[in-house]
Formats: sequence, C-alpha cells, structure tokens
Amino acid sequence: MEQIRKLRKINDALMARVERSTDISGSAFALFQTAISLENEVRTRTHDLQTALSELSESNTRLEQAHSEAVRARRNLADAIEAVQEGFGLFDSDDSMVLCNQRFRMLCPDVSEHMKPGLSFNQYVRLVSESSELDLAQGKTSEDWLKFRVGMHGKPHATFTVALKGDRWIQVSERHTANGATAILQTDVTDMVRRERRERDKILDRHARLARATLDHMSQGVCTFDDDMRLADYNTRFRALLNLSYDIVKPGTSLRRIVDALYSGGTMHSDLTPAGLWRWVARRQPRPPIHAEYRRIDGMIIDIRMRDMPGGGFVASFTDVTAERKAVEALHKANENLELRVAERTAALTEANEALTRENTEREQIGEALREAKEAAEAANMSKTRFLAAASHDLLQPMNAAKLFISTLGEMALEAPQAEVLKRLSGAFTSIETLLHALLEISRLDAGGAEFTVSNFPVSSFLEPLEQEFKPLAAAKGLKLRVRPSKLHIRSDPRYFRRIAQNLVANAVTYTRTGSILVGCRQRGDTVRFEVWDTGPGMKQEDHERIFEEFQRLDDTIENRGMGLGLSIVKRSCRLLDLPLGLRSEPGRGSVFYVDAPIAPTITASAPDMTDDLAQEQSAGMNLIAAVVENEPEVLYAMTTTLEGWGASVAPALSTDEACAAIAELGLPPDIIIADYHLNGDDTGLRSIRELRSAWGANIPAVLVTADRSAELAATAREMGVDVLSKPVEPRKLRSLITWRGMATV
Repeated sequence: MEQIRKLRKINDALMARVERSTDISGSAFALFQTAISLENEVRTRTHDLQTALSELSESNTRLEQAHSEAVRARRNLADAIEAVQEGFGLFDSDDSMVLCNQRFRMLCPDVSEHMKPGLSFNQYVRLVSESSELDLAQGKTSEDWLKFRVGMHGKPHATFTVALKGDRWIQVSERHTANGATAILQTDVTDMVRRERRERDKILDRHARLARATLDHMSQGVCTFDDDMRLADYNTRFRALLNLSYDIVKPGTSLRRIVDALYSGGTMHSDLTPAGLWRWVARRQPRPPIHAEYRRIDGMIIDIRMRDMPGGGFVASFTDVTAERKAVEALHKANENLELRVAERTAALTEANEALTRENTEREQIGEALREAKEAAEAANMSKTRFLAAASHDLLQPMNAAKLFISTLGEMALEAPQAEVLKRLSGAFTSIETLLHALLEISRLDAGGAEFTVSNFPVSSFLEPLEQEFKPLAAAKGLKLRVRPSKLHIRSDPRYFRRIAQNLVANAVTYTRTGSILVGCRQRGDTVRFEVWDTGPGMKQEDHERIFEEFQRLDDTIENRGMGLGLSIVKRSCRLLDLPLGLRSEPGRGSVFYVDAPIAPTITASAPDMTDDLAQEQSAGMNLIAAVVENEPEVLYAMTTTLEGWGASVAPALSTDEACAAIAELGLPPDIIIADYHLNGDDTGLRSIRELRSAWGANIPAVLVTADRSAELAATAREMGVDVLSKPVEPRKLRSLITWRGMATV
C-alpha cells in the first residue's frame, strides 16, 4: 500500500510538470517534445505500478491462506479440547490462561463466566476458593483451601481430589511442561468414590453386626458417647442396669439429660458427683480413666468405668457388683462382731459359749453367701464358655467360604508371584483354622459339650498313624523319632485319646532341638501307660503345672513353636476321661509325658477311616448335577465356584423352598445334594434333603455341611444315610466323598 501511494504521488508530480510546461513555452514543438518525454516516463511508471500491484496481490493471497490455516488449526484444537471428557486448562509460563474447555469452566458454574484467556492463575484459584460449589471440610475456610491449592501449584507434578456440593468429587492433575507452561486436567471421579464408599459401608455393616451381637450377649452394660457428649451406641444391659426409660436411652441423647435422669429424685447415689463428672468431661485429652460406684435406690451396686476414645468421646462400662459388695460387707461386719465378742468374752467368760455359737452360725451364713457368690461367678464363666462354643457356626462360616475360594484359586494357572502369595495365604488360613479349632475344642470341653464314646481299641490304631504323621516332621528338624509297636488294648474314647497322643508327640517335636523322641506303651498292672520321651531342654519343677495352662510356651526362641494350646487340651481331655496325666522333667535332661488308661479286656474292631485316595485318583471333570443349599450368599458362591471348577453343574439355593423350585424347573433330579445344616429360621439342611428326596422318590446321595459336632445330629444324619462334613470344609475331602459315594456319572 505504501508503494501505491508513492506511485500516485509521482504521477501527480508529472501532471503538474505538463501543466507548467504549457504555460511557460507556449510553443507547439516544445509541447510535443514534452508530451513525448512525459509519455515515456508515464509508461515506465505505469509498468512499475502494475508489477508492484501484482506482487502485492500475491502477497495478500499467501497471507490470507496462512491466516485461514491458522484459524482452522485453532478451531480444530478448540474442538479437540472440547471433545475431551475431562476438563482441560492451559496456562503459559507467565501463569496466564491460554485456553480451557467448557468442562473446565463448569467445575464451578457460578464463576464460569470469569474463566477466559488472560486470567492469571492466582485469580483462577481465588475464584474457585470463593465458589459456592466448593464443599469445604469441617473447620476449613476458603482461605485454607486457597493456601492448599497454591501450595500444590508449586510442585512439579500434583494430583489431589476436590469435594463439590451434591456429593460430587473431582480429581485434579496438574503438570508443568518443559517451557514453564502449566496443564491442568479435571476428572469426575464421583462414581468411583461412591462405589468405594458403598463397599466400605458393607464391610463396616458386617463388622457392626458382629460387634452388636457381642455387645448384646455381654453381662456388662456398655455405652459410648461421641465428642459432642451424645449417646452413640449401647447394649440392652446398659439400660437395664441404670433403670432408664426407653425415651432417654436412644442414640443422640445428651450426656447431661442422662445424668439428670440418674440423679433426679435421689434415685442414684455415687462417690462421683455430677460436678466432678463435668470437670472430667471438660478436661483436655488424654483424660485419665475414671472408676466409681453407683448405688441405686433399690440397693443394687453398680461399678462404672469410663475411658477416653480417639476423637474426643469416651466409653463407659457398668457391672452389677451387688453380690460381691454384700459379701465383703458381711465379712467386714463379721470381723467387727468378732472383735466385739472377743472383748466381751474377756470381760465375761460366762457368755463365751453363747457368743461362740452365734459366731459360728454367722460364719456359716457368710460362708454360704461366699459359696453362692462363687457359684454365680462360675455360672457366669460357664455361660461365656457355652456362648463361645455355640458361636462356632458363625465363626466357621467365613472360614469355610475362604477355604473354598483359596481352593478354587489353587486350581487356576497363576504366575509365580501370585502362586507364592496364594501359598502364604493358604498357610495363614491353616494357622487360623488350627487356632480356631483349638479354642472351640477347649470351649466344648469346658462347657461339657464334648461327646465321649468309650470303647476297647488297640494301641496300634493310633501308634502307627502317629509315626507316619510325625516322622517326616522330625526328620526335617534332624530328629530321630522312634515309635515302639504294641499289641496292648485300652479302654477309652479312641478319638480323644488319639488327640491326646497327637498333642503330646507334636509338643515333643516342636520343643526338641537335637537328639531323639521315643513313643510307646507299656503295661503297669491293670493300666496301660502311654509315654512320650524327648531330649528337649526340660523344665523346672515350678513350671510343671504352668505348662498345661493356655498359651504357655516356656521357650520363646523356638521357631514355629505353636500356640500353647495343645497341652491345655490334653489336660482337659484327661480330666474329663478320668485318665491320670503326668510329667517328669529336669532342666537339660529332657522330659517324659505320660497318660494312664485302663487295659481293655476285649478287642473291639473299628471301622477303617475313609481316605482321600479316591479324590486323588479322579483327574477328569465331574459330569453331575449338584443341588447346593446354603443361606449365606458368600459361602454359596464359593461352593458353587468350587463345584463348577470341578466340572459339575450346580443348582444353587438359599433355602429348601428355593432348592425344590430350582430342581423342579430343571426337570431332572440332582445326582447329589450338598446342604448346610443351619439355614434361616426353622429351615435346616436335613429338611432340604428330605424334601428333594421325597419330590423325586429317590434316595439321592447327600452331604450335610455343619459346625455342629453333637452326637444327636450325627446319629440323625446316619439314620437318613447322609454323610457329614465339619466346617471349614476341606475341598479335597468333599471331592473324595463325592467319588467315594460311587457316583456313576463321575
């Protein structure tokens, strides 16, 4: 354009010269010469002008093409950014916004109109911190969030989560580029957070149900208060001990209202006054534990203990100690009376016999009261033991499902690291199962729930299996295990006597480091003495009684030393079977454990145990239909997965009615029934087996899975021709049992 203006200026100057020449000369010749000269010059200038215009046109065309390509590229970039599912924003090296998509702006809709190119990063985070969409944590302000956000901006790479109103969650990822620019990516993770929260709530619900069942079976009253001093949780015994109404004992009731209800009208007296309680509550954590006694108007004495909980609340326990306090008071009163009578007897010997008689009478009454208190305490302990024994079903249910899942994983093709983890997991569950069985065995023995079947049996029936079981274990430790054969017979419970022998040999193998172990029997008059000799470290005389207590292990340096329950089970079993148990041991000279049993006058043959060889012989898949009845969904899924992994077709059901409906819809009778004994309500696995057999008019093979080891249930199952497997189920035993039953389709 500048060149055009110059050409036009030159043209105007030439025309002016023409006009001046005409005025000065006035002659035709001069005009002619001037005209020719001007024409040549104009022609030259015109050609130059046309050339310049042509070059200018080409330059404008290229410029327009470049501008069009730049606009198109920018539009494509903007479209691509808008198409991204996440919010995207870009700031240059000066922390000034270059661009952002709509999702980035709509993180906080109330400030989205300000999200424009040129906005500084500090202005951007200030807008977000002041947005009404931001859901700040309790006790946090927008300035706190602003400091946090600016701090994250100073890191080379930062990833964090932002909570928004409406239970929405955004994950923010911020990265700095090589040229100093900053890219911010915002991803909506609301569904992921909610899903994780639901899974966490399920786990917490299961734990809460177990905790609730435990609390409701406690003889103590228990309650918890949150950091606002409001009732958070409690058991039924808490309300009964404090004699509070239902409208007071409910979640959310303030501590002040409960205290006012306890002390109003003189219904409660305590050495802890309300003022003292409020001073304890007002103290800064950690608060020291509190111990006090409350006396109700009806005379009941309640022992109360309060202790801090993390988070600012506290937990309180309440125990009825009326019987113990009355016994102590009676004893104290008896002592006072005794001292008074001694003084009176010194003053008047004539009243000595009468005072002595009264004293003896009162002592007998006190003794009777103490015996009653002791019997009540023993009854409470027995109730606790029976509760533990009765809880075996609920304890073994998750173990049963876990072992089935582990068995299913073991049959999959796993990589070496995964196989090693599975192996360790299986070992951990085996340890848990061993401990659980030991604890349940102790609880059954203490609660009197163990069933004994006394018979005559040969010593060889348990000596030979002991040698096969423990000889490899002893050899692995470099020990020599010798088991002397015997033709003697004894009279006792064969199952429990074998457990006694197992635990004694296992104890010797565990605690003997070097040397040998000798196992055998010998006759001593009318008895047979079973003995286990070892060359272990031995023990002092004062430890001979303690070693038979629970969880007692004298040598903590032994690796894989066990749980310290084996000898406790031996002691209980021998006591209930009336078998004398003895120990001879000295430090450094080894130990000898022995058990005396009556010699048997006759020989009673015992049926051989079923082995797992049949299960090992079966390598092909099972071509059968299995009806599985289990009221626990997780256990049902585990059993179904295991059987299907063996090739079986499974009809799973949560109840008897559901199982009958599923098989009826299938139109074919099952080849085998596997049912859990304890189902919901009055429903049982035996009912499921009866109903399915009756529906098809056939004696369908059946397996009953249960944690109930009572003789009555075993007898009922035996009468129905039903096999029984105890929980947790060993998958190989289940598989061998199906094969052993002679399934023609296997």
